[in-house]
Amino acid sequence: MTTKILVVDDEPWVVQAVQKYLEEAHFEVIPAYDGEEALAEFDHHAPDLIILDWMLPKLDGISVARSIRRTSNVPIIMLTAKVDEEDRIKGLEIGADDYVIKPFSARELEARVRAVLRRSVGKELPIIEIGDLRLDRMERRVWASGEPVGLTAMEFDLLAFLMTHPGRVFTRLELLEAVRGETYESFERSVDSHIKRLRQKIEPDPADPRFLLTVFGVGYRLAKEARS
Repeated sequence: MTTKILVVDDEPWVVQAVQKYLEEAHFEVIPAYDGEEALAEFDHHAPDLIILDWMLPKLDGISVARSIRRTSNVPIIMLTAKVDEEDRIKGLEIGADDYVIKPFSARELEARVRAVLRRSVGKELPIIEIGDLRLDRMERRVWASGEPVGLTAMEFDLLAFLMTHPGRVFTRLELLEAVRGETYESFERSVDSHIKRLRQKIEPDPADPRFLLTVFGVGYRLAKEARS
């Protein structure tokens, strides 16, 4: 499954240069050019990492990072021309994972990206809550509307993965790769069976799901907020 990187800078040539280099390195790049667009793209695409310029129109990079940190542990690399220690400390305090000082080389940026992605493995939030769903990674337990739900290992892993990326659509093969490291097409339809059983266990009305939604012709996604 391709790693998604949101690249945010108000200078189009910077975004284009970074995008070209990272795509050649086999990352998927989502561009944005101001703070408000950055938050919209973050909500829509659920990227795996964000490269975020400090100085942005409409909403500065620190404000964007602070907003994202309220709900997500996604790695953030700040791009900045600021070199003062106080500025760098401020960025780290609001949750930036690394800094790249402008001007920078594309090779350095790629190396920082890969290093931050390696460090971020296992940093997911231990408890995830969406609507009436609550999932504890450490204890591998799930509650729906306050009631404990018994899940198989595969069902738990599927739900945990989808709850970690709310709103993002995944194909069956992507889900298999994410939770089992397998992408065999012969197993693809097994995902449908697991989703069906999950709905029976966590949905108030499995025939009209609020959480686990089908995206016809593509796959599945978990709703960011369960509809009433």
